Amino acid sequence: MASLPFSATSFHSTFTCFNYKARNPNLFFLKKGSSFTLSRRKFFIKSVASDQRQDLKEEGQITEEASLDTFVPDSASIASSIKYHSEFTPSFAPDHFELPKAFKATAESVRDSLIINWNATYAYYEKINVKQAYYLSMEYLQGRALLNAIGNLELTGAYAEALKKLGHNVEDVAREEPDAALGNGGLGRLASCFLDSLATLNYPAWGYGLRYKYGLFKQYITKDGQEEVAENWLEMGNPWEIVRNDVSYPVKFYGEVISGPEGIKEWVGGEDITAVAYDVPIPGYKTKTTINLRLWSTKIAPEKFDLSAFNAGDHAKAYSAMKNAEKICYILYPGDESLEGKTLRLKQQYTLCSASLQDIIARYERRSGEFLNWEIFPEKVAVQMNDTHPTLCIPELIRILIDVKGLSWEQAWNITQRTVAYTNHTVLPEALEKWSLELMEKLLPRHVEIIKMIDEELIQTIIDEYGTEDLDLLQEKLKQMRILDNIELPESVAEMIAKPEKSSVEAIESTEEDDVSDEETETTAEEDELEEEEIEEKNEVPPIIEPDPKLPKLVRMANLCVAGGYAVNGVAEIHSEIVKNEVFNDFYEMWPEKFQNKTNGVTPRRWIRFCNPDLSKIITKWTGSEDWVVNTEKLVTLRKFADNEDLQSEWREAKRRNKVKVASFLREKTSYIVNPDAMFDVQVKRIHEYKRQLLNIMGIVYRYKKMKEMSHEERKASFVPRVCIFGGKAFATYVQAKRIVKFITDVGATVNHDPEIGDLLKVVFVPDYNVSVAEMLIPGSELSQHISTAGMEASGTSNMKFAMNGCILIGTLDGANVEIRQEVGEDNFFLFGAEAHEIAGLRKERAEGKFVPDPRFEEVKAYVRSGVFGPYNYEELMGSLEGNEGYGRADYFLVGKDFPSYIECQDKVDEAYKDQKRWTKMSILNTAGSYKFSSDRTIHEYARDIWRIDPVVLP
Repeated sequence: MASLPFSATSFHSTFTCFNYKARNPNLFFLKKGSSFTLSRRKFFIKSVASDQRQDLKEEGQITEEASLDTFVPDSASIASSIKYHSEFTPSFAPDHFELPKAFKATAESVRDSLIINWNATYAYYEKINVKQAYYLSMEYLQGRALLNAIGNLELTGAYAEALKKLGHNVEDVAREEPDAALGNGGLGRLASCFLDSLATLNYPAWGYGLRYKYGLFKQYITKDGQEEVAENWLEMGNPWEIVRNDVSYPVKFYGEVISGPEGIKEWVGGEDITAVAYDVPIPGYKTKTTINLRLWSTKIAPEKFDLSAFNAGDHAKAYSAMKNAEKICYILYPGDESLEGKTLRLKQQYTLCSASLQDIIARYERRSGEFLNWEIFPEKVAVQMNDTHPTLCIPELIRILIDVKGLSWEQAWNITQRTVAYTNHTVLPEALEKWSLELMEKLLPRHVEIIKMIDEELIQTIIDEYGTEDLDLLQEKLKQMRILDNIELPESVAEMIAKPEKSSVEAIESTEEDDVSDEETETTAEEDELEEEEIEEKNEVPPIIEPDPKLPKLVRMANLCVAGGYAVNGVAEIHSEIVKNEVFNDFYEMWPEKFQNKTNGVTPRRWIRFCNPDLSKIITKWTGSEDWVVNTEKLVTLRKFADNEDLQSEWREAKRRNKVKVASFLREKTSYIVNPDAMFDVQVKRIHEYKRQLLNIMGIVYRYKKMKEMSHEERKASFVPRVCIFGGKAFATYVQAKRIVKFITDVGATVNHDPEIGDLLKVVFVPDYNVSVAEMLIPGSELSQHISTAGMEASGTSNMKFAMNGCILIGTLDGANVEIRQEVGEDNFFLFGAEAHEIAGLRKERAEGKFVPDPRFEEVKAYVRSGVFGPYNYEELMGSLEGNEGYGRADYFLVGKDFPSYIECQDKVDEAYKDQKRWTKMSILNTAGSYKFSSDRTIHEYARDIWRIDPVVLP
């Protein structure tokens, strides 16, 4: 094993003294069982682990040379470790060992074990100088780490027993952990699943992100709808992170670029901050490999603090630089309605890119030693951009290579194009980032120079591909593909296009001189001039991309990603086809080899094994082993038992136990009491118009209205009891999404208190949806709604989690729904709605006034407007579903178009649920068919096709 900062074999036998001595270097190491006096208090430190290890040695079960590999901590040694941390890693008063203190001490104890594997992993990577992948993401939606960590270390039972001895239940202790507020939705959860799979599969990789102090926001649901307050996840500290004060990098904003001798550029002046590393160990499942998530926090160097201003009483001036630096990492996705908000977002993105690349390059140089060769940099480094947020790593890598390392433009551009890859997560135009050129020139002047050079390279490539004969075609290609939008062509390119080989005037004059006599060509000077003007007018080269002064000048980040990277991938089969055929069709025609599909996946450890232990035991029993936790192909075995009555009975019992837990959770969080024997119908995801929570709640309103029109007996005969559960956050400035949240909660308040309806229908909005809430809801869900407008959801990952847990999906042919339906079987997926290829035509039909709404949809809108759900004015929300044109109106997301199909499909859901044998079989087949959607499979494909890295198993 590679050398470690301390001996892994001696760690557990001396950890109590080692940790204490680390904080008190003047103390000597104590022998086992020694006592000492400090501050008039006598302590006795007894290492149970050492005693157990000695007993094993005496029995001949381990040798002197055996490492940690052969020693598994038992509950006694773990209890000793927890007690040590509760005493000597104090975050709480010493009086009582209550749950918050128990969690912190337990987490510190687990971290001790992680650090051993963590150090060993990177010592080995350094030693063999392995090629490494680096995953850059603005989000990591990690969730709670305790149960996941002890599960991956195979210490769940030992920790449960240890905590029981100390008076606590492991689940109660785990609930004390706040969710890390580092992400918002699927983008961030995917990144976290990827890290889990990378570690489990032993791939050398590292994640980079930002350490947000407050994250997105904590969501409260009040009578006014959604309210946002700052998230407090770091209030009691984060026991999983290790601050690396020795790992920091300078990051610059503003200033100017000056040219030095031999054309060398230097970026000087401006605002300087420091990015400091915080490391979070990410353990693999049943492997020593423990990789790293490095998060950056921002501050200023001490010399930047204006001490003279402070002493003069101008405290605001003294603090301004510090606050400007610190606020970069305050909030995930700060509102960008203002110039200040836009500036802050751009600062965040650049900080992530600059600090991460400086760190990556420093590691490359250290590993290379005296054999440093920049040409082989792409053979040792792969950088993956998770969506367009980290796009600035392209010009930043070029800047470092040219300005700092002294490479030429050609070398830097070539290296970058072989190092960086891009994952596209959206087809929504507003999500394909475009930044103001003016803002970027002010904030990052050197990077704009580099982006202009990349744009010029791209223009030349386009001209080489299409030539200058068909100027209309060329103009269209440049309009679609350029990185700089609404900006004149570079002068060199404009001249090349505008200058014909031989002008038409010259050609005609030459012919006339040869063929016509002087007498025949005598004309007045005035006639000559007129003739030449007419000829020039006929042969004039049309202007190419004339900027519109009324429109902003923009930098198109997605185009920069495609031009600057060597691979572009979509995240589901249908999405990747849309990327190739629509979003980036012009690029695909020019560089088809760049484009790939990598269907998303989720980790089966967190999303079945740990969050759904009841179902996991059943799967293990019927598949014959726990191999399915890593090799999800084993889930297919369940198909042959899908009709087995014993399996079905066990399956239903496990589902009901999970539903009872959900009912208890809902009562705690919302005060609503729901019946666990009703169908649990769930839609939990980010609130957005294209995800169509509005279609769901309109369907519920229709259901409620029909119930109200029936007698008690008719209602019971016609409808299956349902608990309709919503969850998700609307972005703070997204007014329409917040209206939808308000509407859902108003419908719930009316329906849930209607004595005529009773348990036949409940509508519950779960506040502050996050990973931990998902881990509670998903195992107890029976129907899950993935009903986005076709062609607008790139993939989705919650659909995969629900299917894995035996939940049946209702949805459109969108994102990963398409592949899930193929794998689970068409009969086990409730399909409705228009398909992706129809959407453009349907919108055109609407614009032409040809759409005729279904009477049932009109009925629902009128019912909402009648005020039955309270006094709130829903005219704006209902109005968005009307009209024939205008984004945000004219029902852009086709709620009205798909409504009839949706409610008819819901009738089929009711019929299927009445036959519990059929429903249970569908549930089993959904779990069996979800084998393909493990993030392990996705990571294998990234490693093979994009990063070209191999697994590295520690010796």
